[in-house]
Amino acid sequence: MVWFGLIWIAFILIVALTADWITPYRFTAYDLRNRLALPFHPQHWLGTDELGRDVLSRLIVSIRISLLVAFGATLISAVLGTVLGFLAAHFRGLVEQFVLMLADFQAAMPFLILALSVLAFFGNALPLFIGLMGLYGWERYARIARGLAISAGAQGYAGAVRQIGASPARVYLRHILPNIASTLIVSMTLTVPEVILLESGLSFLGLGVQPPMTSLGNMVGYGREYLTRAPWIMLAPACTIVLTTLAVSLVGDWLRDRLDPTLR
Repeated sequence: MVWFGLIWIAFILIVALTADWITPYRFTAYDLRNRLALPFHPQHWLGTDELGRDVLSRLIVSIRISLLVAFGATLISAVLGTVLGFLAAHFRGLVEQFVLMLADFQAAMPFLILALSVLAFFGNALPLFIGLMGLYGWERYARIARGLAISAGAQGYAGAVRQIGASPARVYLRHILPNIASTLIVSMTLTVPEVILLESGLSFLGLGVQPPMTSLGNMVGYGREYLTRAPWIMLAPACTIVLTTLAVSLVGDWLRDRLDPTLR
């Protein structure tokens, strides 16, 4: 199962990186003569939708957009949470209480409601959408980074580096961060599937990636109207979402077992 996860992740990454070269048609191109063509059509391997757009071309572009949102948002969330966690561990006192209060507030408020409010008020653009998704789950990284940084400081090596004149930034970035990176990486692999599903849900509701741009959730939302007449429109992106989230979760569990010294 781990090999399946690794192979699938490598496959979709290659598809996302080479999308401009491997798409048979432009994802917005119409073929009105072959509307709702069945899969395995000579010109459209995965069929077409109501407007005659090639499902395979749209799927390839959707994979790239969804992965861009997922990995971009996860990276923003990890960096933001880790920085705030380090600040809380370094300054303690009021700064620590403020960071923990923000984390509690983030955890208490349903993120979907927050996302719906922001997108409805500010409109939607891809950079804004990625930045908004980057606010999802940062409190986990903040708590992990704070706890591990305090633990590292208690072990003595961080204090020893400070005594020889190292700046706080050097202590945290060069000495503490490499020692806790494995835990943060595992947390990132667990966040990526959640972001993919969240992006798919918002796009399904029409508040995510906006036409003419497409994403996996956008394709599922469009295909639900033709579920009885042309189920392949929705099944192709839906299966991709399921396989991608499953693969990342499997690899995340494997990394946790490999990197956690307590499980060896």
